[in-house]
Amino acid sequence: MRRYGKDADEDDIRARPGRRGSRPRTRIRPKHEDAAEAMVLTIDRGRLTCLVDAGTRQERAVTAMKARELGRKGVVVGDMVALVGDLSGEPDSLARIVRVEDRSSVLRRTADDDDPYERVVVANADQLAIVTALADPEPRPRLIDRCLVAAYDAGMEPLLILTKSDLAPADPLLEIYAPLGVRHVVTRRDDLGPEESEAVRDHLRGRSTVFVGHSGVGKTTLVNALVPDRQRATGVVNAVTGRGRHTTTSALALRLPAPPGVKPGSRRAAAPGWVIDTPGFRSFGLSHVDPSRVIHAFPDLAPGTEGCPRACSHDEQDCALDAWVESGKADPARLYSLRRLLATREAREGD
Repeated sequence: MRRYGKDADEDDIRARPGRRGSRPRTRIRPKHEDAAEAMVLTIDRGRLTCLVDAGTRQERAVTAMKARELGRKGVVVGDMVALVGDLSGEPDSLARIVRVEDRSSVLRRTADDDDPYERVVVANADQLAIVTALADPEPRPRLIDRCLVAAYDAGMEPLLILTKSDLAPADPLLEIYAPLGVRHVVTRRDDLGPEESEAVRDHLRGRSTVFVGHSGVGKTTLVNALVPDRQRATGVVNAVTGRGRHTTTSALALRLPAPPGVKPGSRRAAAPGWVIDTPGFRSFGLSHVDPSRVIHAFPDLAPGTEGCPRACSHDEQDCALDAWVESGKADPARLYSLRRLLATREAREGD
């Protein structure tokens, strides 16, 4: 006898012919008001490692997966999420991500400039560290420009980290980016010394910083020096091609070590900042970037665009920025840098 109403149990539910399942449809979604807040640290084959109770003595890493109710909504490293289920962090335990909180920033890229599929790299970061070697492999200014455009588009502050300064001088490359006012740090080939390490950390404290760079530039070696308790495999650059093999296969968020004297598990221990290591890449597509957002990274030039024609590319005959600069309201080198960055959207990296 089949029962209905409150006396029914799961044995009384039958699938309707031609329907995929027997679960009744409803537009009412649970609010999960008691869900725990967590930060996504890394993702591996559909399993997400999330940090719960950050900065407390109960801090722990919990393995989770997306709940079905999220549908196709993506979850990336750096996301703040809501978890339910088994939050013990014990082996073989599994929680569910039932909500993704609003993001303060999103770093995106496409595989190429004609690729319509936009990939979110990291969420909620406020700084983009562009790591490039001064030699072995040679610097690629076009790729640096593209990363700068992506940072400005995402509302992130860029930081240029030049490695292997014992192999080549840094001044020629720094001169290219001097008009942009991009902050920079120069390091040697080997592991960071105390002074170099402190100089890099000064730019990272209290911030969430994404490290990007193509293979072989020493990005992961640098991350290992900054977070020594989480060593990751480092690659060997091919002496002939100058290309390094990929040694980081997924983004990974790592907390910077706390300053000396700070007790583990305290609030101050959670505050030093986050380093997010990303896989090396050989291209950085910008088909998703809106050129009108890049101008916001140039506050000295932005007011001069008020007289520009509609949909101005800022590199055409009627662009009002030329008159703005000629009147002495901005440095001509700044306008050149803006136009150079905008031009990177139109030219393929490597051209």
